[in-house]
Amino acid sequence: MEINRNIPEILRKYKKIAVVGVSDKPYRDSHRVARFMLAQGYQVFPVNPTLKEVLGLKCYPSVLDIPEEIELVDIFRRPEFVGPIVDQAIEKGAKAVWMQLGVVNEEAARKALEAGLEVVMDHCWKIEYLNYFG
Repeated sequence: MEINRNIPEILRKYKKIAVVGVSDKPYRDSHRVARFMLAQGYQVFPVNPTLKEVLGLKCYPSVLDIPEEIELVDIFRRPEFVGPIVDQAIEKGAKAVWMQLGVVNEEAARKALEAGLEVVMDHCWKIEYLNYFG
């Protein structure tokens, strides 16, 4: 298992996505990517403890507070905050974690891999989707 190995397969396979660090500001990347995911038919679960709602969806304080199964956890947080999010993804039973462009945490990636999750690090979900699927 390797980091960033199966990006097109991950994009195709996992449809229930927690977007951690999502913003309610339309100009922020996290907001634009979550909106794009919704437009492509993915089920999005916004995660931000400071917000109640984003994109018309209930916003959850953490991954563990989401009442449904989560397949992928997409992380828009600084690298030093990624470890506990990966722990939540593992505990929640997610199949993959995706650290957005500029988010690099080797220790958290290794932990996720060891727990059997697929890992993408330092890639933008939307850019990769457009690269593979137009």
